Amino acid sequence: MSLRSATTAQTNALTAARLGIATELSLYGTGSGGKRLYFRMFSYIISMMRPHPLTPTQFLALLPYILPRSPAGRQIGDLKGRLNAIFHLACTTDPWHALPPEHGKPDTVSRYFRRLTHAGLWERLLEGIKENDPKHPLNEIAPLIFRACRRAIRLRGLRFIALIRRLGFLHALNGPPHKLPDPDLSEKLKRLRLPPPPATRKRITAYLGYLKALRHLHRMAGGIKHIPRRLRLGWC
Repeated sequence: MSLRSATTAQTNALTAARLGIATELSLYGTGSGGKRLYFRMFSYIISMMRPHPLTPTQFLALLPYILPRSPAGRQIGDLKGRLNAIFHLACTTDPWHALPPEHGKPDTVSRYFRRLTHAGLWERLLEGIKENDPKHPLNEIAPLIFRACRRAIRLRGLRFIALIRRLGFLHALNGPPHKLPDPDLSEKLKRLRLPPPPATRKRITAYLGYLKALRHLHRMAGGIKHIPRRLRLGWC
């Protein structure tokens, strides 16, 4: 890798972090109508969303993903209430114990969320959203699913972060993209071999610039160790 290519990689990584919102436009189409729909969908995700209960159509779109990962015998109406409770809290930066009483017991809802998360629900939903037609009912609630994914990352780890980045749904990350680990970038850097030190003084400046660019990319790949809860769950 030359100095020019390392600098280009650094610039591209920074640009992707700052403009990651554009990668999600494919959900809604790339035309002007799709862009308007995208920004309408995310205009209420900035800061605190107050989601309405799932519509029957939206709930039916979720059922094929939910039923295989729910305890046998669970009432369908109960499932809908649990999902509404999960999405309600996911749209805040509050802990589970702050769940309003009308949504049920916080311990019960949080336990159900963990069960679904360990069963791989959020990975399957993100893949479904990617494959669906932009007008599919599941895509209507993509912002809610993205917010729930932010809480699921602590249980699913780096593999989930890598999947989210590959799918391009950066709003599902639990923090600004440039502050989080980038497993794919880390793997690429591991395979990189440093060129031999320059033999002449004229090439020292370029070589030092190359090392500086690599150091910056390594920092980006590792992310920031601690991100405050409000930023982690409420960034936009």
